[in-house]
Amino acid sequence: MILALLALPTAAALAAYFMRADAPRRWLLVLAAVLHAALTAATWVTRAAPVASGWLALDAPGQLFLSITSVLFLMAAGYGVGYLRREHRGARTDFVEGLLFANAPEATFTACLLLFLAAMTLVCVSHRFGLLWVGIEATTLTSAPLIYFHRHHRSLEATWKYLMICSVGIALALLGNFFLTVAASNADGTVVPLILEDLVRSASRLHVLWLRAAFLLFLVGYGTKMGLAPLHTWLPDAHSEAPSVVSALLSGALLNCAFLGILRLQQVCVAAGEAAFGQELLVGFGLLSMAVAAVFVLGQPDYKRMLAYSSVEHMGILTLGVGLGGAATFGAMLHAVNHSLTKAMLFLVAGNILATYQSKSTADVRGVLRALPVSGLLWLTGLFAITGSPPFGAFLSELTIFKAALDHGRVVVAIAYLVLLALIFVGMATAMLQMAQGPADAPARRRGDTEPWLTIAPPAVLAAVVLGLGLYVPDAVRQVLEHAARAFG
Repeated sequence: MILALLALPTAAALAAYFMRADAPRRWLLVLAAVLHAALTAATWVTRAAPVASGWLALDAPGQLFLSITSVLFLMAAGYGVGYLRREHRGARTDFVEGLLFANAPEATFTACLLLFLAAMTLVCVSHRFGLLWVGIEATTLTSAPLIYFHRHHRSLEATWKYLMICSVGIALALLGNFFLTVAASNADGTVVPLILEDLVRSASRLHVLWLRAAFLLFLVGYGTKMGLAPLHTWLPDAHSEAPSVVSALLSGALLNCAFLGILRLQQVCVAAGEAAFGQELLVGFGLLSMAVAAVFVLGQPDYKRMLAYSSVEHMGILTLGVGLGGAATFGAMLHAVNHSLTKAMLFLVAGNILATYQSKSTADVRGVLRALPVSGLLWLTGLFAITGSPPFGAFLSELTIFKAALDHGRVVVAIAYLVLLALIFVGMATAMLQMAQGPADAPARRRGDTEPWLTIAPPAVLAAVVLGLGLYVPDAVRQVLEHAARAFG
């Protein structure tokens, strides 16, 4: 089953790249997304057996992040059919691009989107640390052309910034793998295989100093890809300039993959009795990320960049939760689900707003509730969901982390956490409420036009799920969250 999860999007990507017609290619994207989601759902019924001598396996953390990725990709694929129809630019004629991208840009976009899914799936199922590194690097290479889809000078700048900064981060993570190899070396010259289960079983024999050094490099290296401050500088540009369907996947799924890379080594540190070392670092990075996000969200004039800085905030919340440990770790796992679904929904709705108003400036967008009634309602729903207002799921997960901080006696951390959440709520509410209210002034929309159902159904489904998780967490989901939380101490 694991091999099928990897092979399906890869084969679909090859087929999509060489298709000549646009419409069949778009529906192939949806078909691949549906089949991938069906295979992922099957892993909840029948446990997927490890393959390749344990290099590929699906445990509770991997299943959790794989499920998030698969659901988001399904929603993005449905939205993408209408998006590509609307955004179609035609093939480029310049010589270099003609050599590199035969049917560009849409064929390249669709193929890279499917390869992006394959790379994120590889990250979720990799238990060999070297293969995990390869998967995270593959997500960078497959997503870079997606950011450059509009072929604008700002898109080009954002793409190169993304590649350069993330490449430096991934290089540090590779050095972390080398340090982990030294930590796993025995006195007789043998090395414990860098497979998660083997390292956990042999954790008591690992060299502590080298293990700590490896964790630092993983945190900085993968933290760059995750968007933790002050390593986040690529994220606002990439999320702002990428097509909205890509921004939804970058924020909702890609950042989780980098987070999983850090958590895998935290599992080893927990088994080696070094949980406290990693947790203190995670608490520090978490609060710093929230503080930086608060500074840039307040008064942010670009609503897509505002959503990007909100992602920096929520990555800080995730790391803070794992750093606090105990019930906060469960809260962090639940928050990963809530943030991913909500942020993807908001970016998809932002795409509808951008297509209608032709501007990313909050000052240029007024009366969304009147011009785009359904999208406007979803925009306000997303505001309250992403800022942790009841009865949405993020309220439950953020409250769990806050309560755990108080239970652990971390009063200063709890107060800082609450203050930063309040500041970000003020910043986002000020901008998003002003956009929703006022007279309808949408230059690209004619009176009587209806919103295409493919552009509103996917975010509406995501909004319904986030609301449902705030009211009731199904037993199967709760068990996976608990198992994942136990793995990370």
